[in-house]
Amino acid sequence: MDLRSLGCILVFPVQLLYYIVKAGVFSLLPSRRKDLAKEVVLITGGGRGIGRHIAKEFAKQGAKKVILWGRTDKCLKETAEEISLSGTECHYFLCDVANREEVYKQAKVVREKVGDVTILVNNAAVVHGKSLIDSDDDALLKSQHINTMGQFWTTKAFLPRMLELQHGHVVSVNSILSQSPIPGAIDYCTSKASSLAFMESLTLGLLDCPGVGCTTMLPFHTNTEMFQGMRVRFPQLFPPLKPETVAQRTVDAVKTDKAYVYLPWTMHVLVILKSFMPQVALEEIHKFSGSYTCMNTFKGRT
Repeated sequence: MDLRSLGCILVFPVQLLYYIVKAGVFSLLPSRRKDLAKEVVLITGGGRGIGRHIAKEFAKQGAKKVILWGRTDKCLKETAEEISLSGTECHYFLCDVANREEVYKQAKVVREKVGDVTILVNNAAVVHGKSLIDSDDDALLKSQHINTMGQFWTTKAFLPRMLELQHGHVVSVNSILSQSPIPGAIDYCTSKASSLAFMESLTLGLLDCPGVGCTTMLPFHTNTEMFQGMRVRFPQLFPPLKPETVAQRTVDAVKTDKAYVYLPWTMHVLVILKSFMPQVALEEIHKFSGSYTCMNTFKGRT
């Protein structure tokens, strides 16, 4: 081993400690907040559920324009009208993010009719809510196409222009189930784990791209139509999140350039425990909390 390599090995722990301390100090200081006055925000699955609340929150906090994508015309129209009445310019387009060609086509329409998208919120998702054996093959594929591949197509459609402008933000509304799966939602957990890997890779890849950032939201069970059938053993200890809370924290994370947000904060503990606890202990925790799903219909926020 030459002296240069040895020097790098010796210096690395010091650098690592320095950046850990630096990150800790900065986390305690007030964050500088981004002004949304010039931002054009596009939310997939924006007609209902978390997406609807995120759209309303961006409008409330001063976004210049809000664009909704989804598959249900009625929901999109109602949300767009509500946002427009509040004084924010809002547009909506029918678009199935699982359809690559449709995504690219509608992205072109958006640029021509509305302008450059500067904040992309990948929120559209579906869940089948059955075990692997009981799941229909087409339904399983649909989960992966919408929840994971849809983010590939939307990000490819809008990220290049963000990089040209040196201004933009990509958001993924993920789930804590990407790191702590449960039975009864194998399609959703798998797709969200893939989505998390996508965002982790994208976030690291954009470190040297000035002005363009990423945020991954990792909420616990949220009280929306999508998870109506989900139950936990102790709802007082593990209450479902309100979609308004997820929306507020999402917009706040964009304004402060936070890369990862766990909701609630106790989900950090779950991830840490899972990293070193033996499998048998994790199984006992799962039995104690009693988390399971009993959904029998195909739901989603698209």
